[in-house]
Amino acid sequence: MAVRGRKSAASTEITIASSVEVVKRPQPPNELSPEQSDEWCAVVERMPADWFPRETQALLIQYCRHVVAARRISQLIAKTEKAKAFDVDAYDKLLKMQEREGRAISSLATRMRITQQATVRAEQARKPGQIIAPWEEDGEEDD
Repeated sequence: MAVRGRKSAASTEITIASSVEVVKRPQPPNELSPEQSDEWCAVVERMPADWFPRETQALLIQYCRHVVAARRISQLIAKTEKAKAFDVDAYDKLLKMQEREGRAISSLATRMRITQQATVRAEQARKPGQIIAPWEEDGEEDD
């Protein structure tokens, strides 16, 4: 026999809670080094749990590799700058490697939509140096 009247809030909460699906965050694959795995975890933990479906994980793997490679190159650049005998050719080569890694990181991050540009809505973004006075509404002066 049907129950008359409206359902209580408590009965609807139980129904809603039982229909929640748990989404697990992807674990770093075994092919990554410990440092690359740390980068993987840092990125995955920062984004929503379902942000990296199986088909995008290859991009994330490459992203982590490039980030770690960029760190290594940065260390080599610092070492070269501190050396007693400065090798301009080696330094130039390292700077080119750093630029290449930076472009790869930027490209992959953009494709995975993990850059600030991809995660901030256009209407929320402010131009550099833009200051809104407290007496102005939405940055527009009253006439």
